[in-house]
Amino acid sequence: MLIITSPENHSKLDRYKEISQKLGRAEVSEQEALALVAEGKPVVWIDGGLHSTETVGSHQLVPTIYDLLTRTDEENMRILNDVIILVVHTNPDGHEIVSNWYMGPQDVTKRDMRTPYMYHKYVGHDNNRDFFMNNMKETTNISLQQYVEWLPQVIFNHHQTSPAGTVVAGPPYRDPFNHVFDPLIMTSLDGVGAAMINRLNLEGKPGYTRLGGSVFSSWWNGGLRTTPYFHNMIGILTETTGGPTPSEIPLVPERLIPTHATPYPIEPQPWNFKKSIDYSVSMNYAVLDYASRNGDALLHNIYKMGKNSIDRGNQDHWTKYPKRSAAVQEAFNKAREKAAQDDPEMAYYGMRSGLPTQYFGKVFEDPALRDPRGFILSADQADFPTAVRFINALIKSGIQVHKANSSFTVNGKQYPAGSYVVKTAQAFRPHVLDMFEPQDHPNDFEYPGGPPKRPYDAAGWTLAFQMGVEFDRVMDAFDGPFEALPYGVEESFQSQVLPRGSGFLIDARGNNAFIAVNELLKSGAAVFRTVNPVSGMPAGSFHVSGSRAILEKAAQDYGLKMQSASRPAGAVRIRPARVALFDHYGGSMPSGWVRWMLEQYQFPFQVIYPQDIDNGNLNAKYDVILFIGPGAPGTVRSWGGMPKAEDIDPQYHKLLGNLTREKSVPELRKFIEAGGNVVAVGASTSLAFDLGLPVTNALTEKLPDGRERPLTGERYYIPGSILKAQLDNTHPANWGMGDAANMVFNNSPVFNLAPDGLLQGVKPLAWFGTESPLVSGWAWGESYLRNGIVAFEAPIGKGKLYAFGPEITFRAQAHNTFKLLFNQLYTN
Repeated sequence: MLIITSPENHSKLDRYKEISQKLGRAEVSEQEALALVAEGKPVVWIDGGLHSTETVGSHQLVPTIYDLLTRTDEENMRILNDVIILVVHTNPDGHEIVSNWYMGPQDVTKRDMRTPYMYHKYVGHDNNRDFFMNNMKETTNISLQQYVEWLPQVIFNHHQTSPAGTVVAGPPYRDPFNHVFDPLIMTSLDGVGAAMINRLNLEGKPGYTRLGGSVFSSWWNGGLRTTPYFHNMIGILTETTGGPTPSEIPLVPERLIPTHATPYPIEPQPWNFKKSIDYSVSMNYAVLDYASRNGDALLHNIYKMGKNSIDRGNQDHWTKYPKRSAAVQEAFNKAREKAAQDDPEMAYYGMRSGLPTQYFGKVFEDPALRDPRGFILSADQADFPTAVRFINALIKSGIQVHKANSSFTVNGKQYPAGSYVVKTAQAFRPHVLDMFEPQDHPNDFEYPGGPPKRPYDAAGWTLAFQMGVEFDRVMDAFDGPFEALPYGVEESFQSQVLPRGSGFLIDARGNNAFIAVNELLKSGAAVFRTVNPVSGMPAGSFHVSGSRAILEKAAQDYGLKMQSASRPAGAVRIRPARVALFDHYGGSMPSGWVRWMLEQYQFPFQVIYPQDIDNGNLNAKYDVILFIGPGAPGTVRSWGGMPKAEDIDPQYHKLLGNLTREKSVPELRKFIEAGGNVVAVGASTSLAFDLGLPVTNALTEKLPDGRERPLTGERYYIPGSILKAQLDNTHPANWGMGDAANMVFNNSPVFNLAPDGLLQGVKPLAWFGTESPLVSGWAWGESYLRNGIVAFEAPIGKGKLYAFGPEITFRAQAHNTFKLLFNQLYTN
């Protein structure tokens, strides 16, 4: 990160950072804030290269930096005097990978960016999906600068590419925007967006589209430019066309018509990289000029939004979610129906005018529907270390967290020392609500009765639900022996003391238990799993004798509480399975996330590719093969297609190929029949059909001619959301889980058993009941989910296929369902 500003400002950087922090956290009075605004300088973040194949983003930094350092005209000198500029080359190692690959062929016509592996070691493009979880080191470092150190008022995130027939997609963006935002965020975004498009228009640079001209909205949290909204910062995304390979602006007739979305259309023409860079530099200067001219407003507004958040957290407040609006209408409709029995004219009341204001109060003055004043995470929950991981995700996002230094009572419930408290009376309240409360995505269709508009990313993602964290919502003001933790300093797992004894039980409900177990197995210790509940621990809990040094370390480092006990009757010894994780040429992001997860939880594994499967003899090498997300035949979509072997270095030939029904599926069948297990997650569960198992797709409809087809979006659509499923937690595949679980569901597979499915040994592991399963997000056509099976075990010879439709490892965020994978990674 380069810090660019005038020499005078450089001499006072610490002071300007302090001012930005104080205003951003709104922990000063209005009078103090106004004095800080007068003294301070606005901070603008400009980055590029996060997605390293999007080369416009990284390359536009070079001329931007050069111009800022060398131009001596009035505008540039004013900007340097008025603004602190943070210029950030994100993912530089990925840029090096992509550049070296692209420049490799001497024949320039054979150059492309289809690198054999992802440009980010683990997650590729998903490095821009990690900004509320902060799993990756790179994300954590960026969040440290944005939400703990500098708190920029404007964050400009460059990406590529724009919709066909345009040059740039930029702010403002289409609806919906998230309901927890301060309204100043959206209007401030309008102001910066207007400055950007005005400058391009003034310079004769057409082709900027905004609003409904692109797919981007301001709903989702988790991206480099979207998470800032939840911190009262103006997040800007641009998607700019172009690249080092010459291209053209194609002819898209409907884009030629000037509209509010695209006021200055561009005509079809040849296009080169330089033009894209020029557009990007112009937009950077538009933002910097705006910050120079409106610095006092930017500084005061971030303070005002933070102060508004603190005030809302200190009083009764009702966020205007779509479900609340629907509740107002429903209350009126019920009253109207009842009144219409006596006066038929009442049936028409309210159709041509607004509703009586009394119905507003029935919802928006209902104490039960208020926003919480805070959240308490008790230290006595079964998997408290995962709660600590959740708290650290908040801390890395700049959230103020408190910790109890002694036991306390709130609303008649006692909490132990070490419990965490997150109050909503803080500047970043929108982010707090977003991490604890369900998202309520509005029904969003192209037109009434038409297809749904796909959200930019997820519709619902509540992190506390994804992680299975237990917490209490506190509706009124409360206090206790709470210590404010320092901003940005992560918490360690709370050290435990190993009891006396030689045999110990480890609770299977804790994810960290698997780290300790894997360390024990690596040391050669004999580890067993219980088959029944024992000593308050569920079936599947672990027992080990001896190995005291390893267990003491686990108690101290991983926060594991263990009980002294002799080995329970019937406990089954486990050993580490020989695990293979499927990947493909170019890299799979879902597989990459799991690769990272397995390393964190110390599971040994090997990465395999289609040729490894097609070559057979799988049982000699592996016990379990994992297919996470796309992997089954027909589910992998290679960006740009699979390269020819002769066009790439021989060292990468082993990565080429696709799984096929003709060659790969028979080898997988042999593997399972001989005692191997296959775990399929998400799209890869289509292996069940390839293997001829007695299950069917539950999400189909019959046409008048008797044929079946998948449900259309007009009838059924569930983008990334959180749904609750029922589980059989007596089954070993589900050990350590409760009888229900929140799962990440992204138009995921749902199954029905064939009439003879149970007779053939298929065992449902998770399913939906008859009630609404939606917990957070958007679900259209939920009735189609009733009694649908989302996970099952199917025997094939001596082995088994485990199929999990939901995203049980989603972006390494879904800690609540990690055990559904981990349980399958041992052999008896």
